[in-house]
Amino acid sequence: MGLYSKNLFSSFTSASSWFEVYAAFSTLMILLRTAINDLIPHQFRSFVISKLEGFFKYQPHSIVSIKINQFWDEGNHERNELFDAALAYLPTKITHTYKSLKVGRPQNQKHIELAVDGSEDVMDEFEGVKFTWKLDEGSNEESSFRKLNFVLAFNEKQRQRVLDRYIPHVFKTYEAMKNERRILKLYSRIRAIGTKNDIIDDLDRFLRRKDFYKKVGKPWKRGYLLYGPPGTGKSSLIAAIANHLKFDVYDLELSSIDSNSELMRAMRDASHRCIIVIEDIDCNKEVHARSKPNATSEDRDSESENEGSKMKSEKFTLSGLLNYMDGLCSSGGEERIVIFTTNHKEKIDHALLRPGRMDMHIHLSFLKGKAFRVLASNYLGIEGDHPLLHQIDDLLEKIEITPAVVGEQLLRYEDPDLSLEELVQFLKQKVKVKDRNCD
Repeated sequence: MGLYSKNLFSSFTSASSWFEVYAAFSTLMILLRTAINDLIPHQFRSFVISKLEGFFKYQPHSIVSIKINQFWDEGNHERNELFDAALAYLPTKITHTYKSLKVGRPQNQKHIELAVDGSEDVMDEFEGVKFTWKLDEGSNEESSFRKLNFVLAFNEKQRQRVLDRYIPHVFKTYEAMKNERRILKLYSRIRAIGTKNDIIDDLDRFLRRKDFYKKVGKPWKRGYLLYGPPGTGKSSLIAAIANHLKFDVYDLELSSIDSNSELMRAMRDASHRCIIVIEDIDCNKEVHARSKPNATSEDRDSESENEGSKMKSEKFTLSGLLNYMDGLCSSGGEERIVIFTTNHKEKIDHALLRPGRMDMHIHLSFLKGKAFRVLASNYLGIEGDHPLLHQIDDLLEKIEITPAVVGEQLLRYEDPDLSLEELVQFLKQKVKVKDRNCD
């Protein structure tokens, strides 16, 4: 037996075929089965044999792993976006059986978050295939810099599925999570406009008044006009309203509408509980002020109603749009919001501006102190007072600058204090340019 065992393990190290190894183990199993029959009581034989067979069973596929480093280029610390995606994705897979939780509030965030801990694996299943993730910590031998990486382990036969399906799934989930965070930030943009949350109150009131609209015979619609200079946040506010209402959004290009009947078809195609967005309404020639200078609003309304009786097959006209806003040509669609945007409110026909068509006019102006507090909170996590905020308020009063421009400046630096310091210098330069142009 000793000589046979020696030859067996010698052949294991030199064999060129797994089949030879398997045959050798099979022979060993026969010998072990004979010994078990002679030495082990009957009631334990089947248990021992099954365990030994499972131990020596040949596995046609092995477990492989891939490493996802924190930095794609460690020389300049260029981050690996797949690592960031996994970092956000894996906490969603932590179950109640996970015993090693990492909890905290990251810088510039308002909420407590969970994160994976390197001491325990995270299990995931996708399309019936199981995957194992582990956070691995290391250190740079040349410095004290801590390196992190994820190790993803899976069955070798799933290699192509991982590359073609699973990793894109992780990325898609990560992008959806980022979009949700972005929309939540946009939601706070509503609260920076108007007094006492006028916009939110108006939206909520609209949602709960279905019976009222039915009682008074009005279509369940609400119209808003967002106006102000480019870059003041009109598109961002629309996204925030959509998120608040949980409505679908339809972008209606009037330039692509050739007739009033086509406008009605486009409106019918929109679902209930939707927001219809008509951007840059002033850029369409049909909705410019088109009446005589001395004509009254009532005259223009009367003109639109007279045109409405002939609108079915004619080209697209303002009267067609007005009739839709009045509900005369609606297809029974309910719970709809229509949002118009413009940079030049004065160019819009007054017949379109009246209540019942554009019920609420929201002016989005250049950035000032109150709205900047919202940006500072969203971009930098700054709550309450800060030594530089009052200086920034004074500078904003001296120039006209949009939230989009200031937001881009705040994105340039991750450190909140440094970001505000650089913003102060940026605004001072803008003030200098303005003063120089005025001289």
